[in-house]
Amino acid sequence: MPVPREPSLEALANPVLRYFAATRPAFLSVTIVGVLLGLAGAAGSGLRLDPAVATVTLLFALVAHAGANVINDYYDALSGCDAANTERVFPFTGGSRLIQNGVLSPSATGRFGYALLLAVVLAGLWLTVVSDARLLLIGLAGLLVGWAYSAPPCRLQSRGLGEFGITSAWLLVVVGTDFVQRHAFSFVPVAGGLGFALLVASVLYINQFPDIGADAKVGKRTLVVRCGAPAARWGYLLIVLLAYGWVAALAFAGVLPRFAWLSLLPIAASAAATRNLWANATRPSELAPAIKLTILAASLHGLLLAMALLIA
Repeated sequence: MPVPREPSLEALANPVLRYFAATRPAFLSVTIVGVLLGLAGAAGSGLRLDPAVATVTLLFALVAHAGANVINDYYDALSGCDAANTERVFPFTGGSRLIQNGVLSPSATGRFGYALLLAVVLAGLWLTVVSDARLLLIGLAGLLVGWAYSAPPCRLQSRGLGEFGITSAWLLVVVGTDFVQRHAFSFVPVAGGLGFALLVASVLYINQFPDIGADAKVGKRTLVVRCGAPAARWGYLLIVLLAYGWVAALAFAGVLPRFAWLSLLPIAASAAATRNLWANATRPSELAPAIKLTILAASLHGLLLAMALLIA
């Protein structure tokens, strides 16, 4: 299979394509799954969905994710982390490479990232008007996590807290999507969303293995840097087991519908990713299959659980 080519100014001469590429659109699909999961939970509770509100919610979530991606690139460029990353597995780790390859300047990337976050605020205010003022709490929490993940002084990922931030962010996507339809808080999106959010966090976690050398060099103390690659393998296994264990426990207890057992099928992909990671934790060039399987497991789990909630 050919290795994807990194972006270049020649290939992205069109400014629109350039800025679109900066959002890392290939990775936004996981947010679509999160929104679908939130909508499925609301519909499965007997609520009549508002299509207009659902559409704006999806756009709101995608722009928020895109903004967080761009902000992450900006601050990783300022720290020198992405420039120092010679063992990256593109396009999964090492950033978008737009700044490093001279496609966008750091200042243009930073302005674009904050402009996207401003757009999120405007969309969130509209959703609050048509939903409930308490949505502001969810929206502000999501924005804070997306910004604090990379930006100083918080820099959650550099403090070994990135996984907690990512889990919180994608759980908020599911909870917020449910809230704008339900106009109230419910345990339903937490029950359906936490396992999915943990699997999204496992994507972040496994991506840190190829980046361990560059991260350590610039003082980015991720969990994988702190533990070292061999010991950090157990962290990946723990996150995956917590994700599937949460869903299995709630399905067994009857909190989730019986069809929720189908959403455990992607554990096969997670197991294959674990085997690859166990064998290649210190060989970044061999980790692409494990990363792909981890992304597949998170997305497929979310889709299958959404189907289960709708059937119920």
